[in-house]
Amino acid sequence: MHYIDLGIFVGYMLLMLGIGYYFMHQNKNQDDYFVGGRNIGSWHIGLSVVATDVGGGFSVGLGGLGFLMGISGSWMLFTGLLGAWLAGVFLIPRIKQDRAFANFYTFPQIFEYLFSKKVGLVAAFISLIGYLGFTSSQLLAGAKLASGTFEGLSLNQALIFMGAIAVIYTVLGGLKAVIYTDTIQWIILMLGFIFIGLPIAYFHVGGWEVIQSSLPPEFFRLDNLTWQDFANWGITILPIWFIGMTLYQRIFASRDVKSAQKAWFIAGIFEWPIMAFMGVALGLLSRVAFEQGLLFVDVDMLDPEMGIPILLRTILPPGILGLMMAAYFSAVLSTADSCLMAASGNLTTDIFGKWMKFKSEDKQMRFSQLFTFILGSGALMIALQMTNVLELMLYSYAFMVSGLFIPIMFGLFTNKRNPDAAIASMICGGLVTLTLGFIGSELPLGLDPNFYGITTALVIYLLVFKLRKPNHQIKLKAYA
Repeated sequence: MHYIDLGIFVGYMLLMLGIGYYFMHQNKNQDDYFVGGRNIGSWHIGLSVVATDVGGGFSVGLGGLGFLMGISGSWMLFTGLLGAWLAGVFLIPRIKQDRAFANFYTFPQIFEYLFSKKVGLVAAFISLIGYLGFTSSQLLAGAKLASGTFEGLSLNQALIFMGAIAVIYTVLGGLKAVIYTDTIQWIILMLGFIFIGLPIAYFHVGGWEVIQSSLPPEFFRLDNLTWQDFANWGITILPIWFIGMTLYQRIFASRDVKSAQKAWFIAGIFEWPIMAFMGVALGLLSRVAFEQGLLFVDVDMLDPEMGIPILLRTILPPGILGLMMAAYFSAVLSTADSCLMAASGNLTTDIFGKWMKFKSEDKQMRFSQLFTFILGSGALMIALQMTNVLELMLYSYAFMVSGLFIPIMFGLFTNKRNPDAAIASMICGGLVTLTLGFIGSELPLGLDPNFYGITTALVIYLLVFKLRKPNHQIKLKAYA
């Protein structure tokens, strides 16, 4: 690794830590730490949302899809566009216009209000487990980038380094640090893609004629996928916009309904087509370089998700490599920090917050920082046991979606609210998805385990609701 690249990379990391340190002194209470003071503007929220949702996992995962199937891999993030805009139209007005949610910090608090304390606690544990896995996937994405780019750096060494940086500045600064660093990180990533990664890779492999001749025609078509591919991405990704704790924190952090909706519309456009096509295009170029023998790796040893970092290491000169790596690490950190904040909010507010009484807000914040540190360390331990970024990320998504999606839809948009139905739906939906995922055998119609988990959750909810009279609506009227 050239000293210029090292200097750029270290300087960038120190900047992130500096932002965390700055906001450590700006945060005065839980409102500041977990929901950014509830007064953050649309562009900061919007860029933070897309940085969190796409982030390092999808950046690396998109590159892997581009390597394997070409530009059709971009359809994965089309589901992100749909999810963002549907949430902007239907979810945000429902949340921001309900005065009962005005002082909430977390997503499970909504479950508690709509159903019961027990339902809120179950939702907190599901969200906590899911976001621990998702944080781990981002740390693994960063480690793959680092170990694939910098010779002599092992995957585990890179994981420990990435984990330390992400955890420390998140612990220090809370959600304000997360959102403002996300804005910086997303701008850096976009500039890195547009002005460094794509143009240099394009000319290095020989231009358009060489690219076309190196790959089969289907790599350049948008229909190089099965309906099951698109359905599985939609089933797993689209509902996350309605159950993602990181997203609810940003709704709570927004100034008002219009500001939050504008942020979600901004995020959708950046997801697809902008980020989607840039991510798969760079993965496609790495495949061209591989086919030309420019990557100097054994065909049996190459992980598709490693194609981009190896390509960048091969083609970028000293200094430029450091800038591009800063861009990619920006994406990784922008998602890891948000997911870690979500998990910390679940543990601090929804689980321990029920019985821990703090003498001052300052002491409460210190405990929040401690829990954030503990969870970050746990996420790092999980990442050390995994090898595939996209697989780990989608499993984490699927677990939360199958457990939480059906109950929150009934709770927010219907009068069919029942605590027993919600708990049964959460547990059965999540267990079905996890069981089918771990079995790993081919499922009917080739659909993702999450499809069967959500279907199970829906059936169980309706069945239990019918067997037990809804008795929770009185409480909602009292809050209105």
